[in-house]
Amino acid sequence: MPVCEFTDGLDLDQVLLVRSADVRCGRDGRRFAKAAVGDRTGTVPALVWEGVDEAVDLLVPGEAVRITGRFEVHPRHGAQIVVSAVRAAAAGSYDPAALHDGPARPLPQLVAALRALVDTVRDGHLHALLERMLGNGSPTWPPYRDAPAAKRYHHAYRHGLLEHSLAVAESVSAVSATFPDVDRDLAITGALLHDIGKLEAYTSASASLTIDMTDAGRLLGEIPLGYYRVRREIESLPAFPAHTAQALLHIILSHHGALEHGSPVIPATREATLVHFLDNLSGRLGSFDRLQKELAAGDTWSAFDRVIGRQAYFDPPAPREAPASTAAHAA
Repeated sequence: MPVCEFTDGLDLDQVLLVRSADVRCGRDGRRFAKAAVGDRTGTVPALVWEGVDEAVDLLVPGEAVRITGRFEVHPRHGAQIVVSAVRAAAAGSYDPAALHDGPARPLPQLVAALRALVDTVRDGHLHALLERMLGNGSPTWPPYRDAPAAKRYHHAYRHGLLEHSLAVAESVSAVSATFPDVDRDLAITGALLHDIGKLEAYTSASASLTIDMTDAGRLLGEIPLGYYRVRREIESLPAFPAHTAQALLHIILSHHGALEHGSPVIPATREATLVHFLDNLSGRLGSFDRLQKELAAGDTWSAFDRVIGRQAYFDPPAPREAPASTAAHAA
């Protein structure tokens, strides 16, 4: 049963993915393990009171485990699983695709949309750069296709970087039609490459759900890493215009929008401003997606979230209306 369909009092015995786990101490001094477990549809806290040490050995973030216990909605603590047993998940006893979060659109659709968008870039120099960095034969393409976009807050799963960058670029393409002074080709290229430093800043999510910062990510930051990667590629292309290179690199350097958010400069061009705001919008809406997946069954308000600065509200699904033919037959 998907986590999003768990109901109060449900006895369960199924494989779930461990997202985090640690050992805590209650007010009475009793040790217990608290983990976040879930599947593609959501996440729920899991509490282990017996056999804590043995359970913690199995509750490794990014690993699948078989959880036996009862799901309950506690009047004070909310939704949680009170665990009676944790066992290793036997190979072949679960579908990994049902556990790991992922893009809303299937990967082939994302790739096809990216290729179609790149084909609309008419500037020969920018098109050549995109083909060099994101083309099928590029060594950058496989990690770009598979990488996460973040560690936790938005698009934090395999193919998340592709999904996020494409969403920003498609939004840029649409908005550019409203603002004719925007250089569409430049803005689309900047949108597709703005987060490319994350290839070196984050560990890959291909082997498991666990995503962390690399040493380079912690020491240098994803924006400088992306700047140098794109600059190296530009320098390898003959006769790439200096003013185009400067405008594109400015988008990458400024896309966080503020010095306190990690950008060494703030947006000073139309294209950089557009990419910054649509990047921020994609990240914010990605946070709503994450919060909705973490929502307990029947809840409409999330917990307070640091990214959006408040709780998020989600309308309960409207009751489905009977098809017209069925209603007529019933009448």
